Amino acid sequence: MNRLPVLDKGWVWLAGAGPGDPGLISLLTLRGLQQADVIVYDALVSQEILDMAHEAAVLEYAGKRGGRPSAKQSDISERLVELARAGKKVLRLKGGDPLVFGRGGEEARYLVSHGIPFRIIPGITAGVGGLAYAGIPLTDRHTNSAVTFLTGHGADGGLAKDIDWDALAKASPVVVIYMALSRVGLIAQQFLKSGRPAEEPVAVISRATTSDQVVLETTLGRCEDDLKKAKIEAPAMIVVGEVVKLRAGLDWLGALGGKKLSADVSSVRPQGERKMDFDHEG
Repeated sequence: MNRLPVLDKGWVWLAGAGPGDPGLISLLTLRGLQQADVIVYDALVSQEILDMAHEAAVLEYAGKRGGRPSAKQSDISERLVELARAGKKVLRLKGGDPLVFGRGGEEARYLVSHGIPFRIIPGITAGVGGLAYAGIPLTDRHTNSAVTFLTGHGADGGLAKDIDWDALAKASPVVVIYMALSRVGLIAQQFLKSGRPAEEPVAVISRATTSDQVVLETTLGRCEDDLKKAKIEAPAMIVVGEVVKLRAGLDWLGALGGKKLSADVSSVRPQGERKMDFDHEG
């Protein structure tokens, strides 16, 4: 640890806290927690991670949660500048990775525009760590050699408008969707309309990597109804693709609880071997 960089006065470290499990933070993030004067943290940063902070560190909440009162991004960015100019050692702690569907890039640009030195510390994004804890591989030679991350929450609050759903349906065998729980019906309709089969496997992972993790296995055709019945809560991500079937052999958390795993992959087929229906209207 002594060979790691030092968080100096007047600096801001933009760090990822990972998807939830405190064991998944990096050594550099731990270094920041131990040295920061002020930690400005997001809603998805767990108390277990905050408990790793230096006892004299000041914790400032700057979380954003959909449908709830939240700090304005402009105020958060300005606060980082204010703290750094006051000579504080500042850790800006964000869930997952600060540059994956977060506003770490915006905050870094704001720091640049005000002459504040900073370091970016990557974190394990939920689309990687969350799938691993659900027993779903992001890629596997039996299913896919490509994967797409996208957000279900556009800048205007609806679905992102820069997504070519037809191209996505044809080109990406596995799609991992962040912040999409309230829009799962719309997303499923887009995939079905673009030719993906109704029986295509889907997994919804809620509170990934935490003790409250819940994984729902369903299909594109049933996911909206199944989600309503299961009452899955945010934060959650959605995984679309044949890799979901591999969970039958890789659910290591389930195995800890006595679940019997299967190494059989005979039912898994790459996208190119599955029939896709592109004879649709619109």
